[in-house]
Amino acid sequence: MSDLEFFLFLVPLIFAVLIVLNLFKRKQKFPNLPPGNMGWPFLGETIGYLKPYSATTIGDFMQHHISRYGKIYKSNLFGEPTIVSADAGLNRYILQNEGRLFECSYPRSIGGILGKWSMLVQVGQMHRDMRMISLNFLSNARLRNQLLREVEKHTLLVLGSWKEDSVVCAQDEAKKFTFNFMAEHIMSLEPGKTETEQLKKEYITFMKGVVSAPLNFPGTAYRRALQSRSTILKFIERKMEERLTEMKGDESDLLGWVLKNSNLSKEQILDLLLSLLFAGHETSSVAIALAIYFLESCPAAVQQLTEEHLEITRAKKESRVTELTWDDYKKMEFTQCVISETLRLGNVVRFLHRKAVKDVRYKGYDIPCGWKVLPVISAVHLDPSLFGRPQHFDPWRWQNQQGSPSANGGSTGTSSTTKSSNNFMPFGGGPRLCTGSELAKLEMAIFIHYLVLNFHWQLAASDQAFAFPYVDFPNGLPIRIQTNDHSSLL
Repeated sequence: MSDLEFFLFLVPLIFAVLIVLNLFKRKQKFPNLPPGNMGWPFLGETIGYLKPYSATTIGDFMQHHISRYGKIYKSNLFGEPTIVSADAGLNRYILQNEGRLFECSYPRSIGGILGKWSMLVQVGQMHRDMRMISLNFLSNARLRNQLLREVEKHTLLVLGSWKEDSVVCAQDEAKKFTFNFMAEHIMSLEPGKTETEQLKKEYITFMKGVVSAPLNFPGTAYRRALQSRSTILKFIERKMEERLTEMKGDESDLLGWVLKNSNLSKEQILDLLLSLLFAGHETSSVAIALAIYFLESCPAAVQQLTEEHLEITRAKKESRVTELTWDDYKKMEFTQCVISETLRLGNVVRFLHRKAVKDVRYKGYDIPCGWKVLPVISAVHLDPSLFGRPQHFDPWRWQNQQGSPSANGGSTGTSSTTKSSNNFMPFGGGPRLCTGSELAKLEMAIFIHYLVLNFHWQLAASDQAFAFPYVDFPNGLPIRIQTNDHSSLL
C-alpha cells in the first residue's frame, strides 16, 4: 500500500473516530435530554409547529407532542435544536432566570425587520436601558394624568363613527384605535391627517412582512416590509430632526421624552420607536378584537359589564364630571375579569423565544448551553389541570371569592388557582415583563366601557380567531351593530 493510499484510508477513519467520540462525549455530558423528535434535516418540525390552528386551542402539533412526550420535549424549530416547554414551572424558571441562565433569542429575520436595536431583540445592559426609558415614560402618574384621557379620546373617535344597523370589521376598527393612539403617543400625530394616514398605510405593509416567511426576494411580503421599514424610519427621522431644529423640549410624546432624557444614538431611537409602535399597536388591537369576539357569545358577561359601567356613569352624572377618571377605572372590577379571561383564552402572545446561555438541569432533564428554549404560554393558559374548563370563556373565574357564579349559572371553583400569577403570564415575566401591560389593560377597559354602554353587536359572518402563530381573524371579525338605550353617552 502506497503512502497516498494509506493516507486516503486513514483520513475517513480518523473522522469517524472523532464523530463517535464527540457523540459519546455529548451523551455523557447530557445523559437525559427530554424525549422528542428532531424532524427533518434543517427544517426540523418548524412547518408543523407553525401550521395555523384555532387560537382557543394549543393546536394539533402541540397536543400530539404533549400527549406523546410530555409537557417538556425536544425538537428542531426555526433551524435550531430546541426544548419546548408547556410546563408552568419551567416557563416561570426560564423567565425568572433571564440574563443568568437564559436570554432572549428571536429568529434573525425578526431582528432584520424590527432592527438590531429593537427592544424586542436586545439583551443585557442595552435592553435594561431601553426598558427603563419605556417604564419611565409609562409611569403610573402619566397613565393617570395624561394617557387615560388620550385613550378615551381615541376610543370615542372610533366608536363615534359607527352607524346604526351597519357592519364593521371589528379587527380593523381595533387596529385603527390603537394605531391612532400610539401614533399620537409616540410622535404627536393627529388622527385623520394626511401624514398619519400615509404612515398607517406603510405600517400595514410592514406588519404583513413581520408575520410572513423571511424570504428576501422581489415581490415577497418580507421584501415589501423591509422597504416600508425604510420609509417609516425616514418619516420618524424627519420628525426627530424637526424637534431638534425647533428645540421645543416638548416631553408630551415619547419622541420628545427620549430626545431630552436619554443618551441613545439616532439609530437606537429609530429602532426603539418603531418597535414600540409595533408592540403597542398590534398586541392591544388583537386583544380588543378577541374581547369583542368572546363577549358576543356570552350575554351574561355583557349584562354584568353593562351594569358595572352604568353604575360608573350614574355616579359621574351626580358629580357633574364628564371625562373618565382614574377612580372610575379602578371601579371596573368585573371588566378586569373579562380582560384577564380574554388574555388567558385568546393568548395574543403564544410563546417566547429564549436560549440557554449555560447548561441547565430541570426536573432531571438536561438543557444544553446554546439550545433554543420555547416557553409556550398558551399551553399553560389552556392546561385543564390548572384552569377548569380551559376552552370556556368564563370571566367569573377571576373573581376573588372561591366558587363564584360562572356564565352557565354553576360554579367554577377555580378562582384560587387562576388568580395565581404563577400560572397566568399574558405579558411574559421576569426582567422582560412587558412594559406596556398596564397601558394595554387601560386601553381594553376604556374601549369596553363605551362599547357596552352604546352598542349591541353580533357576528355578521362566520369568523374565528386563528393562530398563525400570530393571532388573527381571517375575515376581519365583521359585526353588525345596533345602538342601545344608552347610546347617547358617546
